[in-house]
Order: sequence, then C-alpha cells, then structure tokens
Amino acid sequence: MILTVCMSPSVDVTIELDSLNIGKVNVVKNKTLSFTGKALNVAIGVARLGADAYATGFMYNENGAMFERGLDKEGVPFTFVWNSGRVRENYKCIDKRSMLTEINDVGAQIEGDKLVELLELIRSFSARSDVTVISGGLPRGVDAGYYRELFRAVDKRSLRIADTEGAKLFAALEAGIDLVKPNLEELEETLGRELTSRDDMLAGCRELLDRGARAVLLSLGRDGAVITDGSKNYYCKSINVAVNSTVGAGDAMVAAAANTMSLGGDLPDILRAGVAAGTASVTTFGTISFTKSKYEEILSGLTVTEF
Repeated sequence: MILTVCMSPSVDVTIELDSLNIGKVNVVKNKTLSFTGKALNVAIGVARLGADAYATGFMYNENGAMFERGLDKEGVPFTFVWNSGRVRENYKCIDKRSMLTEINDVGAQIEGDKLVELLELIRSFSARSDVTVISGGLPRGVDAGYYRELFRAVDKRSLRIADTEGAKLFAALEAGIDLVKPNLEELEETLGRELTSRDDMLAGCRELLDRGARAVLLSLGRDGAVITDGSKNYYCKSINVAVNSTVGAGDAMVAAAANTMSLGGDLPDILRAGVAAGTASVTTFGTISFTKSKYEEILSGLTVTEF
C-alpha cells in the first residue's frame, strides 16, 4: 500500500482562455473544477496504475464531501482529520500558448489538537504502507517544522517521499527522506539561487542529499528529469506530446515513482516511470491524473542515460 498525506487540499478551478489580458474583460472558453491536493492527486495516480493507495490528511467540513466523492469514484479509501471552514480555492488560467497563470488561496487555520491527531493517523497507517508520500504546503499558521514531525511519525519500515519546498523541505530532510521530488523552479527557490547548467543542478541536488535525502528526482518540465543519489546520475528526456495542461504533472510523477519504489525498482526505473506519468498527465486538459494506457504507451518510448 502507498499512503499519501495531504496537508492542504484545494478546489482547483482551471480556466481556458485565448489569452489572459490583465485589467480587461476575459472570456472563458472552458472551465473545469477539480477537488484536489498534491497528495490526493498522487493517490489517484497510484490507483490509476492499479496499485493500492490510501489517503489521509486535513479536510474541511463545508465542502469536504466533494473530495470524498471524488476519491470514492477513483477507488481510493481515506481517513481525514476534519476541521471547520472551507477548503481553499485556487485558480489556474491557461491560454492558447499553454502558459499557466496561478492564483492560490490561503487555507484555514488548524487547531493544535488536530495536528497531533494527524501524526497519530500517520503512525498507524504508515505501519501498513510500503511507501509514505507527504506533499504540498501547510495550513495557515502551521510552522514549517511540522514537516519534520510528520516524517518522524512515519514507520521506519516505510519508504518516505517528500514533495515540498523551502523551509518545509529542509525540515523534512532532518527526519531522513528516501526521495525528494522538486522541480527546477522549486529547487532554485529553496536554495536561493539560479541553476542554469546541468552541473549547477547536480550541485543543488547534492545539497539536498547532504541534508538527509537518499535520492533526488529533479523535474525539468518538458525537458524530462534527472535522478541522482550522489554517486550515480541519470537523465530521461521526455517525448514530444501535445501539452494541454501542466496541472498535476508533478503529482503524477510522484505517483509513478512511489509505485515503482514499492515494487523495488532502481533509480533508472523510478526516473523512467516518473517521466512517463508526468508526460501522460500533460496530454489532458483540466484533469489531475492520467490513464494507465497513455502512461504505458509513453513509458515504452523512453530511454534513460547515465552521465
């Protein structure tokens, strides 16, 4: 089983426009509502691959039932820590050039006893999980150090994947992480500098390894991804596909990586699976995951090179 822990669920309103004109009236061509959250997207991706996923994390009373219905539809069981208020709403505007503009809401505050309750759930469920994924931002008012406590609550027999950035990532690394999955922008923001060459990127990955990661899966968007454990470095170039939306592509990558790790895959296997799922995800507009058939089609055309 793969356990996913959603720290900050969201209602994602994906809007398709010809172009986004600031200060003017914009006409919507298409609009899709998705009841998501990074770790929930991962759980759905795992289920789409035919593996067992279980979702936990924070949820909110006013509109949380919609998330339950979505997970039920995907065959993902769940147990949430419930809170007062509404799930935050994010707006993602995509123009005809596939340029993405995001406006992210801030989540409601969480009471202290709810933070403790989630740690207890993680201790319980991770004891039965091959892999535990914790991803996303934190609710308003929760210190970044909570990420350290989250991963310390994970059973030692479960592999650990972190998908977050900045101080939250540094806190998670203090607990020891088997795989971290930043994209290039997140890695640059976390380290506070621009990474323009492959050597720069590898140096940035090594900083995360020195802080407690066993491996780093660095997403390079349409250019593919790199994975390294500090001694071996691998690169996988993505194939050319029609990009309809990049929403959820990173979460799809984490889902496939987690599934491959649960099956005992090595670094090249993890990289290839991650790139295949991320690429499959961008071919559909407004969805948060991919189809297994599209994933397998793309996977068959990918190669991994060591450098």
